[in-house]
Amino acid sequence: MCKTVLCAIAGSLPHRCDTIAVLKYNLLRYPVPSYHYDEVTNMRRPIVAGNWKMNLTIAEATDFVRSIRRGLNEIKDVDRVLCPPFTALATVSELVSATGIEVGAQNMYWERSGAFTGEIAPAMLKELCQYVILGHSERRAFFGETDNTVNRKIQAALEQGLKPIVCVGETEAQYDAGQTEAVVSGQVRGCLAELSTEQVAGLVVAYEPVWAIGTGKAATPAGAGAVIGLNIRGTIADLYDEATAQAVRVQYGGSVKPGNVAEFMSHPDIDGALVGGASLKPDFVELVLIAAEVSSK
Repeated sequence: MCKTVLCAIAGSLPHRCDTIAVLKYNLLRYPVPSYHYDEVTNMRRPIVAGNWKMNLTIAEATDFVRSIRRGLNEIKDVDRVLCPPFTALATVSELVSATGIEVGAQNMYWERSGAFTGEIAPAMLKELCQYVILGHSERRAFFGETDNTVNRKIQAALEQGLKPIVCVGETEAQYDAGQTEAVVSGQVRGCLAELSTEQVAGLVVAYEPVWAIGTGKAATPAGAGAVIGLNIRGTIADLYDEATAQAVRVQYGGSVKPGNVAEFMSHPDIDGALVGGASLKPDFVELVLIAAEVSSK
């Protein structure tokens, strides 16, 4: 059966079917020999980031980092990033300064300075952290962020040497309506507008289906991997080239915990995790260790 017919059949069946998603993914994303894909995959260093969201005071952050710092620092072959609220950034940065653990902010504004009450400029962050989360679904839902504003933030972050973790993902209503492909691909196109090949290759993209964030309903590894391969890497390949698409590190986020992280990390297109609630618990160290062990196999 030809590729066109198979894709047509796949597209007509219920979109919740992971088997069909994987079928479409394999048909469209593997025109090159698998050995090439494995070689490229091995070049992408895994990254696990903990998004603390609006949690932990400075005192609480201090106690928590001290409790996990040694164990987290002993884990090798994976980038470990802690993303506390703005108030704790300086404290956390100081606490991990002598380790291999990195720090990320949860947001920023695109202007360099000025009358923007309550906002944080990228130049203010670069002395405190290496990464910045941009375009998280909570920012989109509660604060009206769009692909255009996320794009402006990405450009501003890159100008200051910060590494953006760019979030994309569909809502439950969009998922139920079979719009995942259009939504995620559209977000990638909008967020990456006017970026160079070199800039895109250095990004981290986090696929976080909104319906899975904080709900306990994680996507399946096969389903998440299909979206990442087809709608994120596939879109980047269309915009730039296959090499750039394969250079970008892509995380999965949405109810990731120690009990399921190995399944996600086993997928060749998933390079790490953006972890929410589980990053506030002591077993976050265990989660990162599992991710590192699976990735090294």
